[in-house]
Parts: sequence; structure tokens; C-alpha cells
Amino acid sequence: MWIIVGVICVSLLALILKYVCSTSGPDPFLTDTREPLKEKVFDKKEKNKVLKQGFVASKVPDNLDAVIIGSGIGGLGLAVLLAKVGKKVLVLEQHTRAGGCCHTFTEKGFEFDVGIHYIGDLLDHKPFRCMLDQITNGQLQWEPLENPFDHVVIGPAENRRCYPIYSGRTRFPEELKKCFPGEEKAIDEYLSLVKKVGRGIWLLALLKTCPVPLAKFVVYTGLAKRLSFFFQMSDRSLTDVVNELTENKDLRAVFTYIFGTYGNMPKDSSFSMHSLLVGHYLNGAWYPKGGASEIAYHMIPIVEQAGGAVLVRAHVNRILFNAANEACGVSVMKGQEEVHIHAPMVISNAGIFNTYQKLLPSHLQALPAIQKQLSLMKNGEGGLSIFLGLSGTKEELGLKADNYWIFTENNFDELVDKYIKGEREESSRSIPLLFVASPSAKDPTWEERSPGKSTLSLVSFAKYEWFEEWKDDKVTNRAPDYKELKQTFIDTALDVVLEVFPKITRDKIEYIDAGTPITNTYYIGAPKGEIYGADHGIARFSPELNATVRPQTPLKNLYLTGQDVFLCGFAGALAGALSCGSVILNRNLHMDAIALAKRTKFLNINKSIEN
Repeated sequence: MWIIVGVICVSLLALILKYVCSTSGPDPFLTDTREPLKEKVFDKKEKNKVLKQGFVASKVPDNLDAVIIGSGIGGLGLAVLLAKVGKKVLVLEQHTRAGGCCHTFTEKGFEFDVGIHYIGDLLDHKPFRCMLDQITNGQLQWEPLENPFDHVVIGPAENRRCYPIYSGRTRFPEELKKCFPGEEKAIDEYLSLVKKVGRGIWLLALLKTCPVPLAKFVVYTGLAKRLSFFFQMSDRSLTDVVNELTENKDLRAVFTYIFGTYGNMPKDSSFSMHSLLVGHYLNGAWYPKGGASEIAYHMIPIVEQAGGAVLVRAHVNRILFNAANEACGVSVMKGQEEVHIHAPMVISNAGIFNTYQKLLPSHLQALPAIQKQLSLMKNGEGGLSIFLGLSGTKEELGLKADNYWIFTENNFDELVDKYIKGEREESSRSIPLLFVASPSAKDPTWEERSPGKSTLSLVSFAKYEWFEEWKDDKVTNRAPDYKELKQTFIDTALDVVLEVFPKITRDKIEYIDAGTPITNTYYIGAPKGEIYGADHGIARFSPELNATVRPQTPLKNLYLTGQDVFLCGFAGALAGALSCGSVILNRNLHMDAIALAKRTKFLNINKSIEN
């Protein structure tokens, strides 16, 4: 009996090792493609030649290897990975510019980013940084934020407490201990759990890419939780874990403050998801030099060099299937006509709900395997963004390259629950959470591009249902009562900003506007105005869901990439692209990224010795 069990365990281990180390397909990171830095292009017309190439049928390349729906980092990142192994890829974007949540827009002379506020884990020798260098040919530069990079602000003006969050694996806990004397044990235990969870993320990637029978075996035998601390902690709420560590309510709040980066209040958040975000910033935070549009700007030419294209104003209205129900292309609406584009592979970065509920014919939507995946997922919470254009430099306005997380008090669960469940008029006057950052202060090229001006970005949450009645209005001229509701949210948020940033006064404001959940639906195709894709609550991190929702769909030649495949945010969507690329190329690209980092570190050491 024990011999049989031993044989089974050894066989299973061999299978796991095989797919962890799988190297049969082409490696997009095999050749170091970094080039000497080129002079930055600040001229918008020149950049728009790359970012705003409008769709017409004549621009569609012949003999495509794949069509990708959506030019967010999950789609564009995958396109570059495929291009680097010689694949000819067409990326189609419904918006007027490429980049998804990495795009920027300009109003009244102010440039605003919409989704890139800060990125972690970008030390030179880390796999994430090395991979980004390769998929931008070394042209995308990053500027570190201040340290502390975040400030957690809690309480009303008369009793406001501010806790700085420092990066650094030793400095992070050391500075917290200065703020909370007597809580050393809780802080050490918290950080230990965070690190241990992060080391278990490998199994999440494996479940996405290994053969389905193996994934199901790992899940249904309970091995997932035995093999990975990530899955051991994934069904535990953030609130429950931190409440066991300390009775100090402000420390609990500081442990949980970053829940806004994935969109679930602490009681509904998986401790494992939260740990990944905390770990992501332990080594620091960065912002792209030249603004968020630099990301897509340096990726698109790589797709084009392989014979592909990235075209905007390309509304994909359906995926095409042959008689055998195999994906064989897409249909793009051009005016009132459909343009059919054929390819042997279709990859969607449009999100699982858009892909399955809007782009599939009804008989394929009804398939049990499709409905199974949809039943495991739900829409995330809607996002609210407010954009301020200010007269004055960062020095004059007291702005730095950091972020402020501002809360009305430390009882986050109660505050957010009341806000989300409240009537919209009442909730619009009592926003419990506000993220405040200055993109202009983070970008060292800003002063050269826009002297004497500054910007602020404010982010919070708002229910899609509060705004749904106006979703069919013209986006630039919605009804007066919509504008009135939006203005109430703006005024509430602005009052907080003026209190926390005393050098910013109303006379300095040259531009202010907000994007609501229905704005997100229009511009980035979010079904319910969500900014982090499908909901990232506790259920999202069950082993079963992660073995079921994978890059491979139940329909042959149709794949998923981006946030809904892996995790939310820039790094999560790019991990989704790696997982999808791993399946398509039959190669473990996650391991290739690690190998790339080792090679890069070795090359850098040799160069330093030579110099």
C-alpha cells in the first residue's frame, strides 16, 4: 500500500517538475534585445503616430498568426512575447489610443494617466524588471518614488494620524515599529506571513498552465493547500488575520490600507491577495519616466517589426467560429459594415465577461464549461477617478513623488460597507477612502514638458448602479442630474484634498473633472465600470477557480490573457500574458523570466568588472 502511494507521489512530483521546467517551445527572452537609450520623444504628434493608428481593413497584415482583442498590458505584453519568437500579431483596440489602463489623455494642457500610479518590484536584477526591459527593448525607464512612498492618513481633521510606509525589507518593519511601540511581535509576524505567502505563488501559475487533469488532481486531492502557503491562506480574510495579530485599531488599519489596489474591503479580501501587493512594494515603488503612455509607445514597434500591427478605433463585435466551433477570427465594425479578419488563434484581453457574454454566439455562451467559469467569477466594484490640473510647480504646491491613502477613520470594513450600501446622494457626500497622488511630481520629465503646471489624480470606488441610468447618454454631454451627482463626489473629495495639502488652494485649480463607472465602461470597456477586472474577493483565490479559469478556454483556438486570467493591476495582467504565452508556446515563460534575471545579473556583473 505505502509503495503504491510512494510511486504515485513520485510520479506526481515528476509531472509537476516537467511542467515547471518545460522548455520545448521557443523562448522570447533568449536574445538580449536591449538597445542603447534613444532620445525621448515629447512631441505628441510623433507619439500619436504610434499610439493612435486607426483601423482600416487595408492596414490588417496578411497571414496573421494571432488576433488579440484589447491593447492593455495583458494584450500588448502577450503580443510582444509572440512577436519576439517571430509571430505576426494584430492587436485591436476599441478606444482611440492604445494602452488600455496604461493610456494617458490631455485636457486644458494637462496630461493625466488613468491607471498607472506606481509599480513595485523593479530593482534591476528582479525578473519583473528584466522582463519589462526586454519587452520594451530597454527603452522604458523608471523613476523611483520617495521613501516613504505611501502615507496612510486616518481620521478627521481634528484627530488626524499619519503613518509613513517605507520600502525596504528591513526598513519597512523598523519604521512601523517606531510608529507602534510595543507591537513589534505583531509587525514581525505580519511581515513573515506576507513573505511566506509570496513564496507560494508558483502553484497559482502552475495551475493556470499545466494540463487540466494534473491541475484537477492537485486541487481535488487537497495537494494545493499542502504544497503552497498561498493556498493555505487564500480563504482567510484579511480582517481575520490582522485581528489575530493585534488589538491596535490603527495598526490593523495600516496592515490593511492597500486594499484599494484590488478593490475589496478587508473582510472580503483574501489575505493571500493582499500579501502579494504588500510584497510587491517591499523593495520600493517606481513610475515610468515620461508618463504612462511610454509603456505602449515602446512596445508597439516590436509588434510591428515582426510584421504585426496595433490598430485603434477597432470595435470587435464578435469572435468568428468555423463549423467545428473553433475560433478562426474576429469581426470588426467599421461604420455600419463588418470587416472579417481571419487568424488561426484569437486571444481576448477584453475580460472574461466581455469575451463570453458579448463576443460569443448564444449557442456557445450556453455551453456548460463556459457557464461554469462564469459562475465562479463576478464583476469587481466600479472605480471613481478625479483629475485636477493645477497652476504651480510641485515645490510651490507641496507635492512629492509619493501617495496618500486617506481614510475618514480606522474601521475600514464598516466605513466601506456603509458607503457601498448607502443611497448614492448620501454616499457621494461621505467618501470613506481616497487615494491621492501627483503624476507630475513623479515624472522627472514633467517640468520640461509642462513648466509651471502640476496634476493630481484621486481614486476611490463607486457603484455602477448609482450611474447606470445615464449609461446610454452621449459620453461628453450626459444629463444635468448626472453632472450634479458627479460634482457632489468631486466637491467631497476636493474638501479632503484641500485639508491634507494646505498649499493647494481653489484659485490654483485650472481643470477638474471625474470619471465614473460608466466612463470606465465607455473608454476601457469595463462591463460594470470596474478598474481591476473580475472581483478579487476571497472566492477568486480558491484552487478550484484557478485550475478552471485559465488561458485556454473550452473553445479551441480561443485564449484569455490579462487581469482575469491571473491577478489585477499592471504586474498581474502581465503575469496573465506570461501564462497565456506559456500555453501557446508550450514553454514555461514564468521560469524563463527567472532565468533571464539570472543571466542579466551575470552580464551586469561582468560589465562592471570590465569597466
